[in-house]
Amino acid sequence: MPTDGGVATARKPSIWQAFSQPAAWTLCVLGFSSGLPFLLVSVTLSLWLKESGIALKDVTMIASAGMSYAFKFVWAPLLDHWKLRLFTRLGQRRGWLLLAQLGVIVGLLAMAALTPYRLPLFVAATLFVAFMGATFDIALDAYRIEIAPPSAQGALVATYALGYRLGLLVSGALALILSDHIAWPKIYGLMAVILAMPVITTLTMREPEVQRLSPSSWREAMRESVIDPFVDFFRRYSWVVAGLTLLFILLFKLPEQSIGTIFNPFMRDMGFSKTEIGAVTKIYGVWIGIAGAFLGGAAVARWGAWRSLGVCIVLGAVSNLLYVLLIHHQGRLAMLTLAISGQNFFEGMLGPPTVAFLSLLVNRQHTATQYALLSSLVNLPGKVLGFFAGSIVVVSGYGSYFVITVFSVLPSMLLFACLWRYFDPVAAPSNQEGA
Repeated sequence: MPTDGGVATARKPSIWQAFSQPAAWTLCVLGFSSGLPFLLVSVTLSLWLKESGIALKDVTMIASAGMSYAFKFVWAPLLDHWKLRLFTRLGQRRGWLLLAQLGVIVGLLAMAALTPYRLPLFVAATLFVAFMGATFDIALDAYRIEIAPPSAQGALVATYALGYRLGLLVSGALALILSDHIAWPKIYGLMAVILAMPVITTLTMREPEVQRLSPSSWREAMRESVIDPFVDFFRRYSWVVAGLTLLFILLFKLPEQSIGTIFNPFMRDMGFSKTEIGAVTKIYGVWIGIAGAFLGGAAVARWGAWRSLGVCIVLGAVSNLLYVLLIHHQGRLAMLTLAISGQNFFEGMLGPPTVAFLSLLVNRQHTATQYALLSSLVNLPGKVLGFFAGSIVVVSGYGSYFVITVFSVLPSMLLFACLWRYFDPVAAPSNQEGA
């Protein structure tokens, strides 16, 4: 089975080597380019629409354009098997990255020029930005996986997370502050201009050295782009191991994701003001999450993706108990800060091992397609549990719900133990080609 690091006997880079590699800081810039448009078609956009007099029901519908990111696996096969003729000299990955970046820039400029007062065309421009932003994410994930081995992925994810969070801060907090002083169209135009630096990075960075098979016919192209990515995963890992792995992927982030939908109502019920919630969770918490991501990246560089993943899963689940502690100290800002510190830090730590593990599972002939599918599966069950979170809280209370989220980690840790011999770099019996 494929092992952590791609080759069982490969020597892992030191933590310093992992974070100082040029690709790590290239990923930071590209992460910024990835994070910037996300809020501009969702949360930030909703305020512009509201201030333009758009009805609330229409605001929420239009600002749901960000849902495009949840369905990016649908067109991910194109990025693996369709070469862009206008960008041939850049290569497969850089070509798609540049096209998506230019698309986001053009879309943002169109939104700035049209404004919500020409609503149908404005909505079309918004959907175009969301589509191109999601396409950029597909291409960037594939580029990251192909540019470095799994043992270096932790550092790449950590620096990517730094850039991504900075992009969110610019398109979220900074955009809101600027909106008190300048018009929204100028803000969106400014955001388009800011993306010029990541474009320059895309033009100057190197293309991954991956040999891709060229299909000889349309029928073969459809088979390679749509059918093979699914069949290949089960062929490489066997049906039993592949099935257990997919089940593990579905379950291991349940404790983290089950908090999202009830978080703000819980905070309000605990007696905290919106200002306190915003300051601690959206500003302070962001930087704590970035610190956790860097430590998670260092753990991957030192111990590998699989072992780091197991530890971070447990720490992330146990951190939910801090919210139980908060129930007994309602309204105390110090306890809120402690709870957010623990939860965000360990959530940030879990990011790099997660991405590194998913990265080592993919075949580089189908990088974009398989990674888009696997990363979608990671987020699915938590969304389902979050859908029922309110009902569970009504029946059992907040404290019992948070305890349930902690115990929800047990099935995934049982699967982790079952899969240990296949993915631990020491215990794994062999390495197979393709991952």
